[in-house]
Amino acid sequence: MLFHEVYGSYFRVLEDILCHAAEGTLTGRVLTALVQEKAFAESGLSIPGALNSGNWPLVDANCGTPLRHAPTKPLTTLQRRWMKALLLDPRIALFAPSAEGLEDVEPLFTPDTFVYFDRYADGDPYDDETYIACFRLILQALREKRKLRVRFRGHTGVRHSIVCIPLRIEYSPKDDKFRLLTAGGAKRHVINLGRVRSCELLDVYAPEEAGTAKPRTREVTFLLRDERNALERVLLHFSHLEKETVRLNEHTYQVALRYDKEDETELLIRILSFGPVLQVTAPDSFIGLIRERLQRQRRSEGCL
Repeated sequence: MLFHEVYGSYFRVLEDILCHAAEGTLTGRVLTALVQEKAFAESGLSIPGALNSGNWPLVDANCGTPLRHAPTKPLTTLQRRWMKALLLDPRIALFAPSAEGLEDVEPLFTPDTFVYFDRYADGDPYDDETYIACFRLILQALREKRKLRVRFRGHTGVRHSIVCIPLRIEYSPKDDKFRLLTAGGAKRHVINLGRVRSCELLDVYAPEEAGTAKPRTREVTFLLRDERNALERVLLHFSHLEKETVRLNEHTYQVALRYDKEDETELLIRILSFGPVLQVTAPDSFIGLIRERLQRQRRSEGCL
């Protein structure tokens, strides 16, 4: 582990408690509120008890502290090198993070250290100036609750211009692309940021204008025979998805995956890659997609 345990939950909540104590603003009620807000549930008894009993001689009976200075957690050189390496990622750079304090360290690794074999090679143009400018303008609109005028090309190449309310930005690891989810009138749009040509900030919108987003999450259920470490491979392959796994017998599991409907084709291909150890049982619509794809593949092979 690169980061020391002092960066864990217990140390963070104690840091806040001691900062309040050093400023003279700590009370029993504030202490309890800090623990409930920032620590685990069971910590509501252990942390105040240890401080009040003197087992942790950091806070006195008057909610003061013998510490002369507020606590700090300086980073080691290894930690700073790791953070410098993260900032080289062009996706992280889109958010314009500060590199203050990391100027004099070498990155622990560079982006070309890794070779990705399980995602498409036509990811978004993260180094393109237009893409960066549009991405940051969208971020500004999200933070300031403002409408946007977005001009983009559809998947067929047709140009579009819409006035919309930005709801959120999503990232697809498989596609290596960002997409913008928007609301506007009676329609909802999903726009690939790589197709956006320009953005324009408009006025602030009222919360009720955004409406209630329709659920875009779907679920597929399948039976899995745990042969050749199939369970381990499936759980690793779909680790980014919400799932429920139930053991039916010694070698069979039932798995339910929840996914975004925009990723259905990608999920279909990935499920088929596991072959006969995996059998989709629901919903019927997904089973129909599997049959259609297999029939299309069979016809294609018959033409060869």
